[in-house]
Amino acid sequence: MKLSEHFSLDEFTASETALRRGIDNTPSPAVTEKLRMLAATLEQVRALLGNNSIRISSGYRCLELNRAIGSGDLSAHVLGYAVDFTCPKFGTPKEVANKIAQSPIKFDQLIYEGTWIHLSIDPRNRREVLTAHFGKGKTSYTKGIE
Repeated sequence: MKLSEHFSLDEFTASETALRRGIDNTPSPAVTEKLRMLAATLEQVRALLGNNSIRISSGYRCLELNRAIGSGDLSAHVLGYAVDFTCPKFGTPKEVANKIAQSPIKFDQLIYEGTWIHLSIDPRNRREVLTAHFGKGKTSYTKGIE
């Protein structure tokens, strides 16, 4: 099923972990509608990045899958509001994150995660720009892109 011109539902629901563990990662119709909105935002991002292909590494995650990968129950991925991606033909994840942060594209959170970008479109539209720091224990975040 196509969610937008360049993005399919399969791209937003694909998961090696779900396949390995036999988890059904099929979204409800309500979540699918949110994924359509997310795909529309990614179309804007794609245009901003010179219409280069975007590689989705993680989109929708049902609660069981989200727990299986160690993410929190309140993750925007569970609601269909978030996607993790890269755009190698445009540049590094940091360059992509900076370009989105400087654009008028509406988003709730934009997180530079080192090797990928997390983008959420939660209706709060806070335009929160963060950098994730991974280390021992819990991930920490700082404002801006470092």
